[in-house]
Amino acid sequence: MNYYNQYNGQMYVKPTPPGNTNYQQMALPPEQSYIENILRLNKGKKVRIHQTFPDSNEWRDLEFTGIIEQSGRDHIILSDPTNGVWEVLLMIYVDYISFDEPVNYDPDFYPTN
Repeated sequence: MNYYNQYNGQMYVKPTPPGNTNYQQMALPPEQSYIENILRLNKGKKVRIHQTFPDSNEWRDLEFTGIIEQSGRDHIILSDPTNGVWEVLLMIYVDYISFDEPVNYDPDFYPTN
């Protein structure tokens, strides 16, 4: 099948994979147990999030305590009911997360938006 390139006006042929390869069978299984999904399963629980900020000498290692309100691929939102402060923490700086109670975990969890 030929295709038209709108940028240079040239026609080209779309390459096809060699042989009778079934690429669906080669695909890796989806990974569902991302950290944000584990945090979503534990929404409302109190946690301690330990973070390291490598470029800061003054604020290098910090611990944040609060209630999990939301989490996404790159962030966690905590609230602290003792002082009313809400914090958005970036996942890139998370070292580990501590819970004071059992963690809800389901490796097949698919979030519903």
